[in-house]
Amino acid sequence: MQRDEVGAPIRAGAFEILVFANNCTDATPDVVRTFAASVPHPILVIEAQLPPGQRSAGAARKHAMDLAAARLNERGAFDGVILTTDADSCVAPTWFAATMRELQSGVDCVAGYIDAEPFEIVSLGDAFLARGRLEDTYLRLLAEIDARCDPRPHDPWPNHRVSSGASLALTLAAYEAVGGLPPRPVGEDVALTAALEHFGFKVRHSMAVSVLTSCRLDGRAQGGAADTMRLRHAETNAPCDEDLEPALQATRRAIYRGRLRRLIAERPKRPDLPRGWQVSNAAMKLLTQPGVPFADAWQRISNDSPALRRGAPLRPSDLPRQIAIAKMVLRQLRLEVSAPTIAPADISRHARRFEPAAEWRPRSRIDHSRRVRSADNPSRPANGTE
Repeated sequence: MQRDEVGAPIRAGAFEILVFANNCTDATPDVVRTFAASVPHPILVIEAQLPPGQRSAGAARKHAMDLAAARLNERGAFDGVILTTDADSCVAPTWFAATMRELQSGVDCVAGYIDAEPFEIVSLGDAFLARGRLEDTYLRLLAEIDARCDPRPHDPWPNHRVSSGASLALTLAAYEAVGGLPPRPVGEDVALTAALEHFGFKVRHSMAVSVLTSCRLDGRAQGGAADTMRLRHAETNAPCDEDLEPALQATRRAIYRGRLRRLIAERPKRPDLPRGWQVSNAAMKLLTQPGVPFADAWQRISNDSPALRRGAPLRPSDLPRQIAIAKMVLRQLRLEVSAPTIAPADISRHARRFEPAAEWRPRSRIDHSRRVRSADNPSRPANGTE
């Protein structure tokens, strides 16, 4: 679609809906064409039979988004926007307006918040529902830790950490600059936002943009969301997504990443790295070389340091303790202090050796000892009272 001022009526021809119906075995194209007669905006139905090697969610989405980009270029709408969702998803009534409002703030891409269809997820049983609640709670805590330790003005808190094709929107210019949607059978949505951030485009993970998605267990895409849910429904303690790493490791990585981002932005001849950082000469060259994407420098430095590598994936049985630790971390991070970032006081002495000395300070020795006991035993009060 072409950009219009948020709140103003969409002019005729500025908005078009493209439905890419691939390998359909039902009446989807006919239903869409019938619906098209009752709405004011043009709806284009593209029917396709993808070959066996391309029958995946990623391939179908790439075909659809590439067609949308081509249509914008044909019309000369070089300032256009591409929005994408899925056939098994239902966007909120405010989805379009909220997405455009976020884009008007100056970002290049908006990733919406994905929630499960309530009746479907409840039907999957108490154990599956309990697992989902644990994961959602922990993801929100990690998102806030990340936002406070590594703040980005274009993606302020509150935000989330999900990039899903069920709700993505980006400018045509950004889409073409990264070569379009990465050609992957699954995970193409995450790869797209990663590519955008790699090249310096601004991605907003908005809580104001929301979509309900089906919890069906019989999806056609091999390795897709349905396969993942089916596995977790059968084995409720199956490993979580890799984003759900231990709280202290996630905090450590976020603090270092935020510090490194500031160093990269300053671009000194040789950054004054905090004490305890062990950075190879190759990584130092990345830090000082103009034009090097931040993601490249961070990836190299985190690979060089065992203390900065991503933690092992968790299982749902690990999450109650990690949630308790993450809440303790956030109590520290929310304090009004003079330092730009402080560390959770419950970190171990061994881990403390890897941290910037000027930033890791407990408020007091007594406070520190009490919080250590609470981290080891989350059932004990965090304030030291019995």
